[in-house]
Amino acid sequence: MVTTTKCYNGSSMSYQIFDGHNDVLFRLFLKNKINAHEDFLQGDNEGHLDLPRMEEAGFRGGFFAIYVPSPEVKVDSSDKPIRYDEMKKDKYSLPLPDLIGSDQALPIVIRKISLLSQIEKHSQGKVKICLSGSDLEKSFQERSLSVLMHIEGAECIDDNFYNLEALYRSGLRSLGPVWSRPTIFGEGVPFAFPHSPDTGKGLTNKGIELIKHCNDLKIIVDNSHLNEKGFWDIAKYSHNPLVATHSNAHQLCPHTRNLTNKQLDAIKETKGMVGVNFAPAFLRSDGKMIAETNIQIVVDHFKYFIDYLGEDCVGLGSDFDGAMMPQDLSSVLGMKKLINLMMDQGFDDQLMNKLCHQNWIGLAKRILS
Repeated sequence: MVTTTKCYNGSSMSYQIFDGHNDVLFRLFLKNKINAHEDFLQGDNEGHLDLPRMEEAGFRGGFFAIYVPSPEVKVDSSDKPIRYDEMKKDKYSLPLPDLIGSDQALPIVIRKISLLSQIEKHSQGKVKICLSGSDLEKSFQERSLSVLMHIEGAECIDDNFYNLEALYRSGLRSLGPVWSRPTIFGEGVPFAFPHSPDTGKGLTNKGIELIKHCNDLKIIVDNSHLNEKGFWDIAKYSHNPLVATHSNAHQLCPHTRNLTNKQLDAIKETKGMVGVNFAPAFLRSDGKMIAETNIQIVVDHFKYFIDYLGEDCVGLGSDFDGAMMPQDLSSVLGMKKLINLMMDQGFDDQLMNKLCHQNWIGLAKRILS
């Protein structure tokens, strides 16, 4: 169990953060500007992340997601998906968006890879796209913003896997077979509460092929957004540790997006990783997506995972710029409040370093050799 001894002198210690999931590329993509990379590098003070605020918060790296939005999902004036209104109800089950073909998805993915490349190119050495675990460790130690390129939903990959090889050559090192909609590789979970993640069929034959290709290329496979049958297919066909970059504990919040104890058992057995997601709907016992959420609940999920998995299999998986955040985490600068709260409740220096970056970097070194 996590102890309850105060372990600092009243002011926040400095911890370097490597995070399991953010969607800042999606936020910048929505600007539809040629120079959106400059907004990130100079600091537009919009959304949750930009480089100056990340540097101030000690946010030194993470999985940067490339996500293809569904054409039918509209966005309101605050860039908040309208479905959040449905997720304030006591019960809900949002329908899955339609499948998107690779011919439609690939141009969007290429634009976001280009955007990330422009960020690196114009950062004067402050941003580094990392291609191996050792590359990541070196970059992180040198205090560059250390990026692992992640694709959230494999819509852009064709059924012959030609695109996968090309994307790997472009820097792809982490892949989720689905976002919460079907692909030719499998089914995602709908946003439903209260509900089990066991919502549909597992991986297709092409999905099984995809996992084998990812193993051969040494690409991390992400289980977040995948339904339970798909999770067990990955457990069967992958020889790498099981990873969920931004998912929480179903025992504490019975949402489809969260992991059951049986799934956690498999993650622990493979020495995999779970990143704690800050989105209220995946934290709260009532499943509601509301900003008026006490960040103590984030600490509660950390404690649960540490007690269940051990302290080497847990990290951050914020979902910054991809979901609503609790009001005290309205930007990356709120990480100071969260870290102080964790330290107040007995998370000592060794544990904090593991949770903040060492566990993710260790996983990357094991898979991205």
